Amino acid sequence: MEYSRFETEMQVRPDDIDMNQHVHNSRYFDYVLAARYDQMEKHYGFPMEKFLAHKFAWVISKAIIEYKRPLGLGDHFVVNTGIKEMLPKGCIVSFHINSKKTGKLCCDGEFYYTMISMETGRGETIPEWIREHYSI
Repeated sequence: MEYSRFETEMQVRPDDIDMNQHVHNSRYFDYVLAARYDQMEKHYGFPMEKFLAHKFAWVISKAIIEYKRPLGLGDHFVVNTGIKEMLPKGCIVSFHINSKKTGKLCCDGEFYYTMISMETGRGETIPEWIREHYSI
């Protein structure tokens, strides 16, 4: 099954910059997470608050990032994400971040998310109604 991909535009802030005068590698995690939260609400119509109301949450169990080109202070960029695969207890979200000015790839990768029960802290099988909601 193919899933939709969505984009979120962002800009590098001064506190994103490291001693080498480019975005610190850990900030790319933040960019992808912020984009997913934005897209969950805007495109899926199912923000994180709804998961929490049903006593579910998402945690990252594995992250793969390949850095290609640095982003610098004030750079505008686009975070493109989409579900690559639904798993019984989670999903794989692929992403890429491109410079808005050059269109060139800055980094790409995958996040492996596990859906957990807020009550037990353990992985939960994703209910069918949630799968349907994210199968757009």
